[in-house]
Amino acid sequence: MFYEDFGVGQTLELSKGRTMLAEDNVWLSLITMNTNPIHFDYHYSSKTEFGKPLVDSCITLAILSQDGFMNLGWDDVIMPHPVFDGDTIYSKSEVLEKRDSETHSDRGVVRVKTTGVNQNGVTVMEFKRTFMAYKKPQGYTPQK
Repeated sequence: MFYEDFGVGQTLELSKGRTMLAEDNVWLSLITMNTNPIHFDYHYSSKTEFGKPLVDSCITLAILSQDGFMNLGWDDVIMPHPVFDGDTIYSKSEVLEKRDSETHSDRGVVRVKTTGVNQNGVTVMEFKRTFMAYKKPQGYTPQK
């Protein structure tokens, strides 16, 4: 989407979900050197209140932050419900504000409130995010 495609008050729902896989969890834990066994030790996590490994919240945040081309910041991140291997996450974002970039005339800054829900409609994450979006190039014609 281009900057001009975002309207304040607009809600953007992504119909395509993303199923979280155990492999996603292991890879991110390895890459980020996250040594918390709640994310990858099945024996340990079976003895917790959750009974199984939790998906690392950084994966969920990344999956829900895929519109725009340059993330500038996240605020008010909450995780009211855990995400597990096999959960499919869907995203909905409400455009809160937008403005022209002060430093790049070909870009705008957009702020959204994003809600991620699982396959049962349970909210697993909410946050506010600010990101840059390119403006439509002069003479732009959409391809059909």
